[in-house]
Amino acid sequence: MPNYSFLLTLAKFCQDNYFIMTTQFGERIRELRTKQGLLLRQLASKLDVDTSIISKVERGDRQLKKEQIPLLAEILQADKVELETLWLADQLMQLVKDEPTADEALKSVSKKIKKAK
Repeated sequence: MPNYSFLLTLAKFCQDNYFIMTTQFGERIRELRTKQGLLLRQLASKLDVDTSIISKVERGDRQLKKEQIPLLAEILQADKVELETLWLADQLMQLVKDEPTADEALKSVSKKIKKAK
């Protein structure tokens, strides 16, 4: 299950500091890929995508499809839930980063998710 309090904290930090960063997902993919000793082209080949796509994902210029995450986790010997959480956090960040009420909206969503459990 994604850590929503972490997402709220991240959104608040970015909103308060107008912080621009590469994506958490992309940074983690680069970290895992280099730890495995894989080149961009090797990872791209295993995912059956172009090398430039992986490069863009790592830089935060592009997102992978959610359906690609399980295979990516397997290739990189990573926790699928962690990668899905980072992927979702980046999606949320992209959606709300310029919204002045982002923090309150995310808190509202978090409350509804907790009630639905």
